[in-house]
Amino acid sequence: MESVRARGGAALRDLRLLPKAHLHLHFTGSMRSATLLELADKYGVHLPEALRSGEPPQLRATDERGWFRFQRLYDIARSCLREPEDIRRLVHEAAEEDVRDGSRWLEIQVDPTSYAPRLGGLIPALEIILDAVHSASRDTGLGIRVVVAANRMKHPLDARTLARLAVRYADRGVVGFGLSNDERRGFARDFDRAFAIAREGGLLAAPHGGELSGPASVRDCLDDLHAGRVGHGVRAAEDPVLLSRLASRGVTCEVCPASNVALGVYEKPEDVPLRTLFDAGVPMALGADDPLLFGSRLAAQYEIARTAHGFTDAELAELARQSVRGSRAPQDEQQRLLTEIDAWLAA
Repeated sequence: MESVRARGGAALRDLRLLPKAHLHLHFTGSMRSATLLELADKYGVHLPEALRSGEPPQLRATDERGWFRFQRLYDIARSCLREPEDIRRLVHEAAEEDVRDGSRWLEIQVDPTSYAPRLGGLIPALEIILDAVHSASRDTGLGIRVVVAANRMKHPLDARTLARLAVRYADRGVVGFGLSNDERRGFARDFDRAFAIAREGGLLAAPHGGELSGPASVRDCLDDLHAGRVGHGVRAAEDPVLLSRLASRGVTCEVCPASNVALGVYEKPEDVPLRTLFDAGVPMALGADDPLLFGSRLAAQYEIARTAHGFTDAELAELARQSVRGSRAPQDEQQRLLTEIDAWLAA
């Protein structure tokens, strides 16, 4: 990312050099477009034009038909991950992309049940993923951990199985338990037991909420699932009382500006309520969500904060600090990153 000039001619700091933590990145969605094309060719998978063009597909998931199309594209891409070497490649390349964008810590989200049929079962699938994470972290220097996510479109008993599995591998790199897919379906409280299992096992509760549904979805994450972080959470901006609650509890919202616009949650980048959340004191961790489908990675989210919302370099540094504090990185690692952020700002 080339440096740009602020008014008055002063050069702005390079956002790719800003140390930061990446807390909202989905597994298949982290794939490079070129890698998807190669894997599809390898396995004879027919890709629709939306995935072949190299350009982000036109998506609008605020209605059921649009969400179905988004999910269909995601499922097709996921079907191209069939062997352990594919998993290793995806994680290694995702780590390389993150390092290039200034990420020092990544918590990647995955539902291992989606890969289990081709990788020998649920436990082998998670072990392959964790081994890939360990190798990529060693090779790139990026701290990487895993958030195991249940699918709210499946039965809550499946989520309990995943929660127990996630706890079992807490000493192998699993740090959190999430809940993804269309938040307009079902109730968060249906998954309360799964999240209780995860929390009792020492894992962070990090469900999705407040993206396709409004503030009530975020409240459900807090009340029913006792979320320590909320995936997205931007619709909380519509409820000042909820904003105050998030701020006072220090619950980090994993805000993904580019995907919010791509999915039609907001019409344009300027409409994403970054400034509202920031000014209310709600901690945020900017994330790329699914770069494969939305066309931008981590540093681009900070660029949106800068260009569309007028965040100064000091405020961008504070966003980076919030991402680090909201992570599950060890305290000494957090302190090191906070020191590096201060150095970026002082440069």
